Amino acid sequence: MFFIASALMLVAGKASAQEENGFRKIDVKEDFTENGFKWFHDAEILAAGNKDKHNAMTIGWGGIGTLWGHTSLTVYVAEKRHTKQFMDENAYFTVMTFGERHREVIGYMGSKSGRDGDKAAALGLHTAYTENGTPYYMEADMVIECKTMYAAPFDPQNFKSDVPKKQYANFPAGLHTMYIGEVVNAWKKQ
Repeated sequence: MFFIASALMLVAGKASAQEENGFRKIDVKEDFTENGFKWFHDAEILAAGNKDKHNAMTIGWGGIGTLWGHTSLTVYVAEKRHTKQFMDENAYFTVMTFGERHREVIGYMGSKSGRDGDKAAALGLHTAYTENGTPYYMEADMVIECKTMYAAPFDPQNFKSDVPKKQYANFPAGLHTMYIGEVVNAWKKQ
């Protein structure tokens, strides 16, 4: 039945690449029901890059809300992470969740480096791309696409408490860069 509906949308010229992969577009202001204070504690997957080259990683820090009058999502990537170069070189990124496979995917993506091999292939994930060319995985159950509005590395001179000082005292991946993205698209599996 889904195949027939997808085929009809294709014939009518209305199906997006995400609809073809079983997603439906959502309005995050209306349809995002997760607790924003808890969502990143469960860890998510961040992907950045383009059709030529990309990488993904597990992220456990982030925030959702509004900034400069736009719905926004903030993520943090340490300077020595392989994904950082893709965040710096590309305007868009995606943040994903994986339903039943979530623990498996975040565990693997968080313990392996894309420098050493194709993490998505090792997990049996299939890369697809948004209309903006942003990578995501077809097996995800939710994909949020953002366009970076602001990026800046943390500056130790601005640490105002012992919390960040302790975090970075023995953190081999280096300081994090904060990326604030405007939410431009979001999809959930149908």
